[in-house]
Amino acid sequence: MGTRIDPTVDQVMVDGVTVPVVPDSVYLALNKPAGVLTTMTDDQGRPGDGDYVLDRAQRVFHVGRLDAESEGLLLLTNDGTLAHRLTHPSFGVRKTYLVQVDGRPGRRLVQQLRSGVELDDGPARADAARLVASTDAATQLELVIHDGRNRVVRRMFDALDHPVRRLVRTHIGPLALGELKPGRLRHLAVPEIRSLYKAASTQGDEKPKR
Repeated sequence: MGTRIDPTVDQVMVDGVTVPVVPDSVYLALNKPAGVLTTMTDDQGRPGDGDYVLDRAQRVFHVGRLDAESEGLLLLTNDGTLAHRLTHPSFGVRKTYLVQVDGRPGRRLVQQLRSGVELDDGPARADAARLVASTDAATQLELVIHDGRNRVVRRMFDALDHPVRRLVRTHIGPLALGELKPGRLRHLAVPEIRSLYKAASTQGDEKPKR
């Protein structure tokens, strides 16, 4: 027999994964260019991610932040539940970044990132790190981290004396930036939304299942 729910209050789960049911939910991926602030409005008139959704009927907001100099994947949505799960540290959702630094630091830098770096507000450690490409002029690394502190990736590299020259977020959990060009938006497919909910699910979630 069917069960009636209130989609504004109840949570629906299938095989342990939340299924979004709120009417008019919007899920957008933006490739944020460098120089764009992570803000829906700016009182100084500077460009922000809100400029890309001005013509949309539904009001959305960014999930997490990228500093102005950083580029890459930013999620915009009006789904507060998913936004909370993706940003709260208790859910441990990983983000993946491509980081470019000057010179050829070698594998020692990778090991330091994996082992942990002492910052002024506590230690930070990469969940994974690897070298992608290296020349005498520059090195590119991939870094996976679930720590959501402000500018934590840049601060880690600063603490290791390898300032970041370019930072691009390529993944939020399983959601990939892919071939989305800078300054462009796309709607997430239903399987992508479900995969984000799955990535942000924890056994400690005590909300009722239906």
